[in-house]
Amino acid sequence: MAAAALYKDAAAPVEARVRDLLGRMTLREKAAQMAQIERTVASPRAIAELGAGSVLNGGGSAPLPRASAADWARMVDGMQRHALSSRLAVPILYGTDAVHGHNNVYGATVFPHNVGLGATRDAELARKIGEATALEVRATGIHWTFAPCVAVCRDPRWGRCYECYSEDTEVVRSLTTIVSGLQGQPPADHPHGYPFLSSPRVNVLACAKHFVGDGGTDKGINEGNTICSLEDLEGIHIRPYPDCISQGVATVMASYTQWNGEPLHASRYLLTDVLKGKLGFKGFVVSDWEGIDRLCEPRGSDYRYCIAQSVNAGMDMI
Repeated sequence: MAAAALYKDAAAPVEARVRDLLGRMTLREKAAQMAQIERTVASPRAIAELGAGSVLNGGGSAPLPRASAADWARMVDGMQRHALSSRLAVPILYGTDAVHGHNNVYGATVFPHNVGLGATRDAELARKIGEATALEVRATGIHWTFAPCVAVCRDPRWGRCYECYSEDTEVVRSLTTIVSGLQGQPPADHPHGYPFLSSPRVNVLACAKHFVGDGGTDKGINEGNTICSLEDLEGIHIRPYPDCISQGVATVMASYTQWNGEPLHASRYLLTDVLKGKLGFKGFVVSDWEGIDRLCEPRGSDYRYCIAQSVNAGMDMI
């Protein structure tokens, strides 16, 4: 009987398992693992044959009207069965916007939006909310939430200020404790920058977003241009990210915005040199909803160009 593949051995070192799996994958399979698709198009073929690496549900997208936790879990479990029937049996990573509780699920606990939590100035409360949210997300079979938003809203005209804890960078930093609530508290000797997940039964992967400057756009225009010096970008908007990274945040989502005219989804300097280099982030960077499309005009008119620009800048999943 042939020995089981090393990458399937849960007791083997992670680095060895990754090397073994990558050595078995075709270029097409590697590319597919970088793709995230919406659940409505996550057909058995898309998962089992094309090998999509991740699935998400967009706003308002649910398996059924008033879908229960059990309905969501059945849907995700079905997708996993298809993934495990693929050539290499690589599971999918399912993500959702559980941004103030598991807010897409009927009957879930809904917590205040971030602006309300910011008013409490209570870091321990934020951590406990993360813990509670993680439990309910895992109950639906989901592994990953696109939270927290650590934007610093500097102009109240921005229509997404309610997603921010505060206009004060220090308040935002103090409430990044929600990351440890979602993922669990890493031990003191956890290597800096590497993702951490305490228990896959009760914790979920977090996603610090939106990197970076989304709360500082000119005139508060959504998806606009943040015009500032590097010193101000670092001192106001980047500062919450090292706090998330020190807690082992697994993922970071890029911002729709531009910094001095350069789209964040195509900024090698900010995604690679700063985030992955200077800040030491070792997790992966995911694009925002149709963020790749916005790199060309008209939107989505040249996917080959858009994807190349973003991936070469440091985007890991699109």
